[in-house]
Amino acid sequence: RRAARCVRTSPPPGLPTAGVISSVHIPPTQSGFAARDGQLYLPPAALVANPPALPFVMMMMGQPGDPDAAPIAQVLDQFAASHHGLAPIVVVADQLGDPDIDSLCLDTTAHGKVETYLQQDVVGWARAKLHILSDRAAWTVAGFSNGGECAVSLASKFPEVWGNVVSASGTAYAGVETESSVLMDVFGGNQDLYDATKPETVMAATSYPDTVAIFTVGADDAFIGPGIKGLSDSASAAGMHTSFFEIPGQGHTLEALIGGLTKAFEQLDARLGLTGQG
Repeated sequence: RRAARCVRTSPPPGLPTAGVISSVHIPPTQSGFAARDGQLYLPPAALVANPPALPFVMMMMGQPGDPDAAPIAQVLDQFAASHHGLAPIVVVADQLGDPDIDSLCLDTTAHGKVETYLQQDVVGWARAKLHILSDRAAWTVAGFSNGGECAVSLASKFPEVWGNVVSASGTAYAGVETESSVLMDVFGGNQDLYDATKPETVMAATSYPDTVAIFTVGADDAFIGPGIKGLSDSASAAGMHTSFFEIPGQGHTLEALIGGLTKAFEQLDARLGLTGQG
């Protein structure tokens, strides 16, 4: 796997001990999607004078839920502590609009242009506003639960943008918990149309010679476990460099998310070029 260019091998002067989280409004210029404000995490190395360009992560949380950067900030503050303050810059984006509605992370008449919001509006905003690396090997799309499915959906469709994908306790496909109603209400009863949107279907028709995919799940998460393991196998069959981890003693919990993200960034360490090895 080709790693991104190494960023810096010694800590910059005036390095803070932790990153910061702030609220960000990302205009739905292309999509018109009524997204809530997201959150931005800047690691310690992004807070100094003349900061280096850093890897980029776009993350989505679960449903119901809010764009909350606190869990990934906790993980990346620990990562930065052993990497001279270096860690990815993260935007936690809103893929729901209404926390009580599963938007499916797709462009639909029922729920709006969610995929366009994430892939065009959020990505475009990040490129314009953030001091991030351009190499796709330094770009990760990640998510938890509903957001994990969203991450895999985007990574499977847009491999030219996303070099890495992390699904922490992610569902296997959009609407898995309410499949019969989604089939009728969103896809008009057309099973083929619905199936065509599923990541497993997309991956089966696409080649991924340089995509790193990391799937994690709580070892006691009986609902998510089989589906995410199957999706991991499908990603591997499609050519992705795939890892699968179970987090011991956890179900569908915040601790499973934090444990999964910790494992994921251990795996992505060299890939992101922040180790001082390049």
